[in-house]
Amino acid sequence: MTKRTETASSTKTKRILIVEDEDNARNALAKLLVREGFIVETVSNGCEALSYLRRQPVNLIVTDIKMPRMDGITFLRELNKDFPKSNVIMITAYGGVESYLEAMNLGAFEYINKPVRIEELRMIMKKVLEADAS
Repeated sequence: MTKRTETASSTKTKRILIVEDEDNARNALAKLLVREGFIVETVSNGCEALSYLRRQPVNLIVTDIKMPRMDGITFLRELNKDFPKSNVIMITAYGGVESYLEAMNLGAFEYINKPVRIEELRMIMKKVLEADAS
């Protein structure tokens, strides 16, 4: 199920999709990003994310790696088939060298370990969105 949270001045704001199976983590991240002025959409797994992206483009995807139905690495592979230019930040509580290398080889912009530090995420998002604008 897609949940949409939007700010009043959204017409010039960047749209972000959060793909996270943990309700508390997904909702907390969405609230933080809405306060930053982004239009934020949330889904709980990679299957829902692909379905959403077929209806609505986004500027950035922030996705967990460990999720039911479709994990983040599989999601990234599928995303590359239909949306190869997507900007993706991977987040995980189970960081390892193998998953890091695989995510980066599949085109993830960055890979962040949980708990997500908002300042780190802000800096990375700024880089991604500036690169996307140029």
